[in-house]
Amino acid sequence: MESGIVLIGILAVFLLLVLLAAIRIAREYERGVIFRLGRLIDTKGPGLFLLIPYIDRMVKVDLRIVTMNVPPQEVITRDNVPVKVNAVVYFRVMEPNQAIVEVEDFIVATSQIAQTTLRSTLGQSELDHLLAERDRINQELQRIIDEQTAPWGIKVSTVEVKDVEIPQTMQRAMARQAEAERERRAKIIAAEGEYQAAEKLSQAAVIIAAEPTALQLRYLQTLIEVASENNSTTIFPIPVDIIKAFMEKGSRG
Repeated sequence: MESGIVLIGILAVFLLLVLLAAIRIAREYERGVIFRLGRLIDTKGPGLFLLIPYIDRMVKVDLRIVTMNVPPQEVITRDNVPVKVNAVVYFRVMEPNQAIVEVEDFIVATSQIAQTTLRSTLGQSELDHLLAERDRINQELQRIIDEQTAPWGIKVSTVEVKDVEIPQTMQRAMARQAEAERERRAKIIAAEGEYQAAEKLSQAAVIIAAEPTALQLRYLQTLIEVASENNSTTIFPIPVDIIKAFMEKGSRG
């Protein structure tokens, strides 16, 4: 009788251990890829599910977006300028089965593809394009990396070039170029101002020539502007036209 109770107890403990070994729990952002005797059978989760102990094996896959930093890469641009570029890649697993079966380690593989693509793509661009067309380059990198990782069930959502490190000599050359460009623009603007002023003066001369009274009005306006400064000394130029009548009258007398 006592041996039977002991046997039942042993069986109960064994069944409890088997049940505990069979219970698996996957979080909302996790999926379990199930292998039965080495053969892929299904993907389970999230929540509670059962496995056959010692026969089924589960590999958990995280479905959240992974933020991966691409280490700085030495790149020679199309115009033979050495630069050091680093980037960040955002991707997530869309097909857990393919991410486990098709590639040994999808994170390492994605990182290697990102580094290779970064060097090859930026090597085909000139330095000016690399600095000015950052959005277009980011889209091109995202497209190429996504195409190469799609067979692994991975979706690359965003690729961002974070920093472009330029040699000091090139930075000084770019600074001189920018300074020369600003000086050129300043000279062009000054020349355009002189040209517009000359046009306006030419038009004013035509109007004054047609209406001599306009010269007198302009003269009086200048006197008002000078007097408004409260100067102790006032220069009062007298045009010859004003005293011309007096001079002619004196000559006749």
